[in-house]
Amino acid sequence: MRHGKKVNHLGRKTAHRKSMLANMACSLIEHKRINTTVAKAKALKQFVEPLVTKSKEDTTHNRRIVFSKLRNKYAVTELFRDVAPKVGDRPGGYTRIIKLGNRLGDNADMAMIELVDYNELYNAGKPAKKKSTRRSRRGKTASAPAAPAPETTNSEEE
Repeated sequence: MRHGKKVNHLGRKTAHRKSMLANMACSLIEHKRINTTVAKAKALKQFVEPLVTKSKEDTTHNRRIVFSKLRNKYAVTELFRDVAPKVGDRPGGYTRIIKLGNRLGDNADMAMIELVDYNELYNAGKPAKKKSTRRSRRGKTASAPAAPAPETTNSEEE
């Protein structure tokens, strides 16, 4: 039974898998999109999204945590300097996986994984999204003034 085992091993030993994901994450941060297999893209998404969340708050501790995972100081610098301010208001979902079809040589399922805020084609047609509030709208309708009643003048009665 596989209860509680949600790591995709990708057919590799632990050290090889961690190195591969770190290298792919560095390439994704540097180039903003990479082509890979669907399984690796899904594993990379789980690997890189917590790192982007850490980068939103620029502290020495967060930089050290991200560096321990990525092991590339240039990628860490780019993540904290360029990527984090662009995704600062986004509450998660920093990457997008687009399936591309099958690879010619071995028929493997291919996908493109990209950072969402760096794709100008998808973001161009959409207007800026308003921030949604989680308050009820009852307060606005109850406090709205009622329409004033028309006044009658005494001149009509005379």
